[in-house]
Amino acid sequence: MKATWILPDGREVTHDVAEGTNLMQVAVANGIRGIIGECGGSLSCATCHVVVDPAWAERVGPPEGFEDDMLDMADAGRQATSRLSCQIRMRPDLDGIVVHVPES
Repeated sequence: MKATWILPDGREVTHDVAEGTNLMQVAVANGIRGIIGECGGSLSCATCHVVVDPAWAERVGPPEGFEDDMLDMADAGRQATSRLSCQIRMRPDLDGIVVHVPES
């Protein structure tokens, strides 16, 4: 399965993502600029903030609970389809997902 990150400068970076792996892990492992993952995916920071492309937003779903609160602390302004990439786990219906890395 694949996921694409659109960087603030408009460049697109696509990587393979194994089922069950979260997008933050792949972004950090591949050095995608703007995705830090400071807490290692433990939902205690907002340094893996992405904006899900509107075409994918319904499939990904909205943030819930503590993730929703953490997004309010993201450096880049929160948008309607903002999510923490540590909370987006790859599954077959997300193959081809596109997320935008906000300018921070």
